[in-house]
Amino acid sequence: MEAESDIKTTPKGFNCGLCNVNLPNQSSVDQHVKGRKHRTLRTVRSTRKTQEQHSVFVSGITPLVSQGDVVEYFTQFGPVSDVVMDKDKGVYAIVQFAETDSLRATLSRVEHQLGGLKLRVKPREKKDFKLIPKKNSSQNLQQALERLKPQLCQLVSVDAQMQYVVERLQLGDNEKKARGLLVQLLQEVFVEFFPDSQIQPFGSSVNTFGVHSCDLDLFLDLDNTKVFQARAKSTAEQAGEGASDDGRSEDSILSDIDLSTASPAEVLDLVAAILRRCVPSAHKVTVVGGARLPVVKFHHHQLNLQGDITINNRLAVRNTRFLQLCSGMEQRLRPLAYTIRHWAKQKQLAGNPSGAGPLLNNYALTLLLVFFLQRCEPPVLPAVDRLKDMACEEEACVIDGWDCTFPSQPIAVPPSTNTQDLSSLLFGFFTFYAKFDFAGSVISLRQGRALPITDFLRQDQPEGAAPEEKSTKLHGPKLGPLNLLDPFDLSHNVAGNLNERAQRGFQKECQEADKYCRSLQYQRKSTKGKSWGLVRLFTPHGEVPQARTEQLTISIPFKSASLPESLRNRLHEAAGGFRLPWFREVCCAVEGVFRGVLACHLAPSTDAAFGAESFADGGADVETAPASLEASLNDSCDGVGSQSGGAPVSGAKRPLSSSSDAAESPGGKRPRLAKRGRPEPPHWVCVQKHAVWAGRRRVRRELIKDTDSRPEGSCVELETKVTAHIVEREPGLTAPLEVKVQPQVIGGTESTKAVLRLEPVSDEAGVFHDFFHFLEAFLPKMVETLLEKEAGTASRA
Repeated sequence: MEAESDIKTTPKGFNCGLCNVNLPNQSSVDQHVKGRKHRTLRTVRSTRKTQEQHSVFVSGITPLVSQGDVVEYFTQFGPVSDVVMDKDKGVYAIVQFAETDSLRATLSRVEHQLGGLKLRVKPREKKDFKLIPKKNSSQNLQQALERLKPQLCQLVSVDAQMQYVVERLQLGDNEKKARGLLVQLLQEVFVEFFPDSQIQPFGSSVNTFGVHSCDLDLFLDLDNTKVFQARAKSTAEQAGEGASDDGRSEDSILSDIDLSTASPAEVLDLVAAILRRCVPSAHKVTVVGGARLPVVKFHHHQLNLQGDITINNRLAVRNTRFLQLCSGMEQRLRPLAYTIRHWAKQKQLAGNPSGAGPLLNNYALTLLLVFFLQRCEPPVLPAVDRLKDMACEEEACVIDGWDCTFPSQPIAVPPSTNTQDLSSLLFGFFTFYAKFDFAGSVISLRQGRALPITDFLRQDQPEGAAPEEKSTKLHGPKLGPLNLLDPFDLSHNVAGNLNERAQRGFQKECQEADKYCRSLQYQRKSTKGKSWGLVRLFTPHGEVPQARTEQLTISIPFKSASLPESLRNRLHEAAGGFRLPWFREVCCAVEGVFRGVLACHLAPSTDAAFGAESFADGGADVETAPASLEASLNDSCDGVGSQSGGAPVSGAKRPLSSSSDAAESPGGKRPRLAKRGRPEPPHWVCVQKHAVWAGRRRVRRELIKDTDSRPEGSCVELETKVTAHIVEREPGLTAPLEVKVQPQVIGGTESTKAVLRLEPVSDEAGVFHDFFHFLEAFLPKMVETLLEKEAGTASRA
């Protein structure tokens, strides 16, 4: 009944007032009310309504009245489940009872007095629950650009623009002092409860890359506290009493918790309680126990500052020291980092508001920049292994089994001989990652090179770990679309949170930036006052119109994390030649989708023998692949051959794309010899007589007799039945659709993927584009499903 009241009929369909979304039809309404967002908001609304019905508002108190005093007074009316105090002014409180009878008893009393103070008690105000809409991110991005644009356009060079970006975005001296005072206050508070403990800041606030309003990340080091507690316990046992020689344990909170046996969650709950009760202006204190490294989050109201406190992140402190060292030994790093971070934020590639999600974080962006600078010729920054060799014995450092050794002072590192200016290095960053093979590589700052992903497909130890490290680590990094190893913890993929869409978005934006940096608009100041340099680079999407030609291609990316175990092992054995066996398996699966799932008639081309019989069963051994497929693979790899190691030149023409299908040369120019006489790559001709893409969701719901939230391509048998149902009941096309499907593998200097180029051969019914858009989403998911299914069948056999 409550769900029905949230849904209102509108002229264009329906509207959910709770979630503030429009829905086109009743089927969408049914799906929506069963969705996670709607169910979560209903639960939150119900919880808040219950809290309102059990709470009273109390005013007339003073800051001298403690939370315990309030609880003690109102307990006489019944059990108190929670008390929320006004920490800043201390003039009111909200008291929540466990039972409604307690609420009635409290309100029935005419006068309330606490410690000589006359309290005013009234029912808590009832408020309608409303979902606060998110701020318009596009408007915020445009406003950020407008604040920088006037001055950036007036500067004389891109280098000067980058320096100005640093000046505008970096933490000011007053901000640094305020953060330092807050750290000092927290140190004084926590040392009272955890003797000899230390609060150590890390992250953007202190790694020289901080921006206005960046979070304050803190590590609460309790190692010395554990030693103190053990010593006090031993002394107490010898004396036969519960007091140590200095008497501190009698008043310490440590008498209630044993740090040597307490779980991180118990310690964090204690830290949160201290923040709530003892730190002025600390609000919204919450424990996030489900994170990779559990933290306590808080908001400092007076400084308008978000803060995190963790108790088991010593490696992060060391990472901060590492970035401080890099910044100290290379002055070009900070302008590059600030510029790239701001570019990524403007393009919505980074900057998760909640700290989670599939976007790049600033630490990962900075490591990507450091890796690029390691790969420059000559290198701008040395590899971490080289830094380790430059450190002295006193600087040796091992944390959690990982070797974190590097010099403590930049003067110990010889200066780089690279003399490129900032604009050239920024251009080089975009060019480097525009062509980088993310799918086939694992980025290692430790070794200063990209490691082949096949080294990680079958292993029990992190690649590159020292012998003593391997004995303590039993698993490698979590592989994903972008694999970026932490410089020290080699089992941690810093970009492991990224999904495929985010990785593609990052590389696509790098490609767009690479194209722009080759233009004169990037390097030369406009004489007419137009936007140039970084201004165009920082422009959010939608502000610069771009005419793009539609390419009818479907990409099936190489995703190591989703490959079945048996295929991962075979690719691991293939090492650097893993693309060919993977491509063979993908072609088998593609043919299986067309033939078996979509009931297409599939024939090899007549002008290029594809060897379709080798893939007929969808599970042929990789050694039986035809020579034509091998030639296709070699052609693909040749097309993305090695690029020049030198830095790109601004204003230079881009080389002709290797994947271009254009075989003709401009008028008056002789064609390239390498292209003469090359036969057309093998392809299929797919013939479809029915609109198997139309109405699949409706048919699927009929077959399973209920709505299904699974994505298309999640079940081979079900999708095959859906196709058969459509073929049996629906009329065929007025004329068969014939489509040329040409597979090609791409890799080497860009992300490994199989690309299917689709071209209509005969489309009298005019349905080719509908078929293509259906395959764009359906085919990659179904190929992944078939690979898993065939691997499972092979393992059982």
